[in-house]
Amino acid sequence: MSDEIPGLDLSRLAALRSGVVGVRISYEQELGSTMDEAHRLAEEGATEGLVVIAEQQTKGRGRFERTWISTPGLDLTFSVLLRPAADQLRMVNMAATMAVQDTALALTNKGAVIKWPNDVLVSGRKLSGILVESVTSPSGGLQYAVIGVGLNVNLRPDERPEIRDIATSLAQESGADLDRTAVLIDVLARLDEYYAAIRVGQDLSERWAERLDTIGRYVDVNWGGRTVSGRATGVDRDGNLLIESEGQITTVVAGEVTLRRAPGNR
Repeated sequence: MSDEIPGLDLSRLAALRSGVVGVRISYEQELGSTMDEAHRLAEEGATEGLVVIAEQQTKGRGRFERTWISTPGLDLTFSVLLRPAADQLRMVNMAATMAVQDTALALTNKGAVIKWPNDVLVSGRKLSGILVESVTSPSGGLQYAVIGVGLNVNLRPDERPEIRDIATSLAQESGADLDRTAVLIDVLARLDEYYAAIRVGQDLSERWAERLDTIGRYVDVNWGGRTVSGRATGVDRDGNLLIESEGQITTVVAGEVTLRRAPGNR
C-alpha cells in the first residue's frame, strides 16, 4: 500500500485518529466493493472506525443491488465499520446522511437535503448515496454495521450521459474543483461527532427528521412488492416513513421513493 494516493493524502487523514471514525484507514486502488472488504475485515476482528477507501470498485453497489457509478480520482467511495449497541443501529444511517449533508452545505452554500431514507440531494439531483448493512450473531445480537458512502466530488455529470439528468457533484454545485482529501476528512470528522453523540445516548431521530425533504410531500414508495402512495407525514423514532392516505397511516420500513403531484394538481 502506498503512503500517498493520487489526489488523496493519507498523511492528512492521521488527524482523524483522535476519534473513532478513521482510527484505521485501508486504501486500495481497486476493490470489488468497499462494503465487502469492510465486512471481511470486520469478520477478522477489525476495530470499529475502520475506513475502507477504493479509487475504483468493480462490483460497487448501492441500494437494491444497483451499481454505483464513480470516477477514480474524482469522487469518493468508502465504507466505515462501526460496532454500535443494538438499540443504536437505527441511528447509524441518520448520522451518515447528516454528516454528508453538513459537508455539502458547507462547501456549496446550497440547500442540500436528505431524501428518505439515505440519499443526499442538491438542486434536486443526487449528490450522495448511502448504504447501511448490519450483521447479527447466531444468537441474534448485533455484531457490527458497515456504512457505504458514494459521494460525487469532482464528477462532471454532463460528461456521463447515463446519469447527467439525475446526478450532481460538489464541484458542479460550488463552481470549483475540490480537494478530495479535505472533503473526506470533513465527512468523516462530522460522522465521528454524530457517532460520539449516539454512543453517549443522544437520539438523532428528531434532528434527522427535520432535515428530510420528503416530509410533507406526496410520494409513491415501491416497497415489499407493492406501491404505497400518499403524503409523507413524518418518520417514527426508528426512521421509518409514515405515509397518510385516505385517513390511514402506513409505516414504510424501506423502499424507493418517487415524488408525485398532490391530488388535484395537474
